[in-house]
Amino acid sequence: MHYTGTVYRNPYEPPSPLLEITQGCSHNKCKFCNMYSAVKFKPSPIEWIEEDLAEIASMYPNTHRLQLLSADPFVLSFEQLDEICDLVHNYLSDIEIMTMAARVDNIKDKTVEELEILKSKGIVELNLGAESGDDWTLKRVNKGYESKDILKQCSKLDEAGIDYWLTFLNGLAGKEHSKDHAINSAKIFSQCNPTVVGTGGLVLFEGTGLLAQYRQGKFNPLSEKGLMEELKLFIENLDFDGRFITHHTFSMNLNNSNFKENKQRILDSLQHGIDNLDMDRLTQIRNNKRSL
Repeated sequence: MHYTGTVYRNPYEPPSPLLEITQGCSHNKCKFCNMYSAVKFKPSPIEWIEEDLAEIASMYPNTHRLQLLSADPFVLSFEQLDEICDLVHNYLSDIEIMTMAARVDNIKDKTVEELEILKSKGIVELNLGAESGDDWTLKRVNKGYESKDILKQCSKLDEAGIDYWLTFLNGLAGKEHSKDHAINSAKIFSQCNPTVVGTGGLVLFEGTGLLAQYRQGKFNPLSEKGLMEELKLFIENLDFDGRFITHHTFSMNLNNSNFKENKQRILDSLQHGIDNLDMDRLTQIRNNKRSL
């Protein structure tokens, strides 16, 4: 198999073979991320993709699911993705589901009709790393789009019938803009129709712009308690009917398959954690993290 650099997969998806169709990240400028800093973005050669499909077919001939890599493979044009879908079906006749990570602006150059074709060929779900719905925060960390773009591009996915996840990066705005980040993100996410909302907590990794700004006194990160309070504010303002996932340094299980039904239980559990958890221990755990 051809894998370039560290392989990142969505750990919340069912196990499935991984097929790399791009290398690195097409944007690679977000100030909180170092995942692909050493990998130059480019589409994987079609010859590599075909070789890897042959290998997958020899090991998992009856697989009905594939996870496509790397950071944002949906950046490929409709024509490129259409060709890859046809290749996949040539080698794996039982494929029904193809999933991948995507940036919001990866959708921009594809029409609803093209999205419908890709869905018919198996691209049924995208994991959108939105991170925030607050324009100040999006600009601060150089995401490369605005909140209105999230609404516009997600509406195209809704029309085409492609499911999508939306991610909220807890702590991304720092202390000064924490409230706006939480409330505005919840408002934008609530106007979309994600099947999953996922959240994680910011870690200032080496090589990132936010860590450099923190060391210069230009970024004031939230404490563990502040992260949990921000997450609670986000959840209080969030309204959607789907699966909720969070991965943090605290051990509370807030994950569930029906957010609306369990919203108050999630909030109660989170408040219990705010009141009772050992924040010093959680800080130590976060400081020891070296990768996502």
